[in-house]
Amino acid sequence: MTTDDPRPPPRRRFFAALGPNELKGLFWQIVVVGIAVAVIAFLWTNTVTNLSARRITTGFAFLGREAGMPIADSLLSYNPKNTYLWAFVVGVANTLRVAVIGIVLATILGTLIGISRLSANWLLSRFAAVYVEVLRDIPLLLQLLFWYVLMQALPAARAAWRPVEGVFLSNRGLILPAVPIGLPQLRVFGAVVLGLAAFYLIQRWLIAQQMRDGKPRPAWPFALGVIVVLPAAVSVLLGVSWTIEWPELRGFNYIGGLTLSPEYFALLLALVTYTSAFIAEIVRSGIQSVPRGQWDAANALGLRRSFMLRQIILPQALRVIVPPMTSQYLNLTKNSSLAVAIGYQDVVSIANTTLNQTGQAIEAIALIMAVFLTISLGISFFMNWYNARIALVER
Repeated sequence: MTTDDPRPPPRRRFFAALGPNELKGLFWQIVVVGIAVAVIAFLWTNTVTNLSARRITTGFAFLGREAGMPIADSLLSYNPKNTYLWAFVVGVANTLRVAVIGIVLATILGTLIGISRLSANWLLSRFAAVYVEVLRDIPLLLQLLFWYVLMQALPAARAAWRPVEGVFLSNRGLILPAVPIGLPQLRVFGAVVLGLAAFYLIQRWLIAQQMRDGKPRPAWPFALGVIVVLPAAVSVLLGVSWTIEWPELRGFNYIGGLTLSPEYFALLLALVTYTSAFIAEIVRSGIQSVPRGQWDAANALGLRRSFMLRQIILPQALRVIVPPMTSQYLNLTKNSSLAVAIGYQDVVSIANTTLNQTGQAIEAIALIMAVFLTISLGISFFMNWYNARIALVER
């Protein structure tokens, strides 16, 4: 008869529990980490010593000083008497202005080109193939310079092209009609965002109710109420003016409306057309990854090709499309730094000017790295979240 020993089993020491291979791996990890720490410490000490020898102060105190630099094209209000910190904020806004709009337009154009490559229309599919192959094989910087030179070759403001009433294209840029945006208009836009969030929650509740009792419930009355009626009521209560401001030629330039400078317009065109060529291939490969049986089943049901593509094929292809699409969004954002080649004042251009004026090279470069790292991590986080939502869940 055996009795259980009430004493706990003896603990094995950490190193005694490791085998020879584990000990060897742990040793080399410690060596690599130690070398990395030593290199970083050497670089830091060497940098501080050299800066002290040249009497260059370090730190970010310069951000509170007056910038004194002009910024010709800015989304936010700015004048040279503002601080370097506000100049950096304006530069970040200019970078986001390119990146966000560029991502949206490149996604739309790339999706259309990718679908066109699979079209039964021979001319359309060949045009899409030429578009992809040509733009992917020409360096982005050359394309950027091409669009910028083309913008400079446009006629002067007095002889501007007018493709549509109220729209002017000249060497001054693209001038469009616009609605002045102020605090009242932003409140209405906020009401629209709240309405969209409310409709999303309502739609989830309606789906849950249908799954419970099997009775479908229309969602359009709720959409009409929270997305249309609610913002309209806010607009009426606040007395918001939605008057369109039309551009008008005064002297040698236009006043009023929305002006896209030649630098911004050329940069946006280059980034959108270049990135859309890569996105088109991603979309094409994603659609082709859907099994042929899905197409045959939809054809057997007599569904229209547009409905089939929108409701059956693309939702399945998204699981293949989204991961590589994230890389293209990151590339577009980082490629926006080429704006310095044509004089568009994004965060890189403003940081370079700040570096030349203050001599704070390390701090300026660190700010650029921090800005692009933050934007890239934000894009990656959102795309990973979206990819997780559309992923297949195995039961």
